[in-house]
Amino acid sequence: MKLTALNAISPIDGRYRGKTKSLSAFFSEEALIHYRVRVEIEYFIALCELPLPQLENINHSLFEDLRSIYKHFTEEDAKDIKEIEKTTNHDVKAVEYFIKKEFDRLEIQDYKEFIHFGLTSQDINNTSIPLSIKEAIEKVYLPSLDEVIDRLKELTEEYKDVSMLARTHGQPASPTRLGKEIAVFVNRLEHQRETLVNIPNAAKFGGATGNFNAHQVAYPKQDWKAFGKTFVEEQLGLHHSFPTTQIEHYDYFAALCDAMKRINTIIINLDRDLWTYISMDYFKQKIKEGEVGSSAMPHKVNPIDFENSEGNLGIANALFNYLAEKLPISRLQRDLTDSTVLRNVGTPFGHSLIGFQSTLKGLSKLLLNEEKINADLERNWAVVAEAIQTILRREGFANPYEALKELTRTNEIINQSSIHSFIDQLEIDSKIKAELKTITPFNYTGI
Repeated sequence: MKLTALNAISPIDGRYRGKTKSLSAFFSEEALIHYRVRVEIEYFIALCELPLPQLENINHSLFEDLRSIYKHFTEEDAKDIKEIEKTTNHDVKAVEYFIKKEFDRLEIQDYKEFIHFGLTSQDINNTSIPLSIKEAIEKVYLPSLDEVIDRLKELTEEYKDVSMLARTHGQPASPTRLGKEIAVFVNRLEHQRETLVNIPNAAKFGGATGNFNAHQVAYPKQDWKAFGKTFVEEQLGLHHSFPTTQIEHYDYFAALCDAMKRINTIIINLDRDLWTYISMDYFKQKIKEGEVGSSAMPHKVNPIDFENSEGNLGIANALFNYLAEKLPISRLQRDLTDSTVLRNVGTPFGHSLIGFQSTLKGLSKLLLNEEKINADLERNWAVVAEAIQTILRREGFANPYEALKELTRTNEIINQSSIHSFIDQLEIDSKIKAELKTITPFNYTGI
């Protein structure tokens, strides 16, 4: 049965394929094979450039022909490697044999035993996967996150002068501005984005148990530690972890997962706040012709995009949390539990991407309902009590907090009239009374 959106097990490759297909170039099986071929070929070229004595005579003009193997890697190439794997029952060895066939084609078969020379599988996996993660973050994840941040910046500016009743503990509190409340999320996301991009993408490269044993025994005069560092950091653009066991210890990757989890948590917070503002009628939502909000209630226009985002980001966070907890733990010099777990790295990326795009869609539907926002402010004159008692404190008035508490903690409606009547009966200078009367729920919004 051909894989389609209708029979895919995961919604990432099914229902949401349109939102996540950009990640296939980094996290699919074909992508993993592609990255392995890339690392193996670049490693061989690096050995030639040392050069090792047996590779001194290779024609360096062939390097671009070698690089074309991965630069023009096709689905058919990936299928050929999977076919070889049926015999080897080893995915990395299958890549090695595929490249050796390419050496035969290029008539440089005399050098093919230096493919995968001195390496173990994890030298390839623990460079290929960090490289795919690094490039996925740069080319897909960050541009998508930046779309969210940029849209929030636009709304911060658009709503900067919109006074709004704040709510702490769900109760009316000192007024704020809607633009400022959105700016809070911009600030939080930008800080976490900065943290994320400064986390190294670490790679292990050091042979069977991390000590360059095979390299050292074959060429004892070569500085293999320096070679590994140069290859990983200058050729691949990753951070070289050393010393290691057979595998990368994933501590930096755990930090990466934690950073992405925090970003998702902030957006979940945003989703829930916007959902609540919609439920309070502070926002209406644009209606698209033909769309249905409820199968039973024709009037419904549900905040489904923010709900979809929250759900997907929650799944992503659960997976990021597991990856961060599990991957740094490996028995002794190596166990295989990380191998199958790493094949799922693209899944939380996919759910994060769906979440970002759903939040963006929800933001695009918002229609500000200033009438409702203003009505709430007008109904809650009690919130200026903080301002009045603070100025009275400044003027040395006795027990101002208690006086305002007696006025405002009542079931009676507190409006402009009752606030001004309270001010009028205060034994204070008329100029102070005039100052107090200028304060309203609409202008008491701070900085």
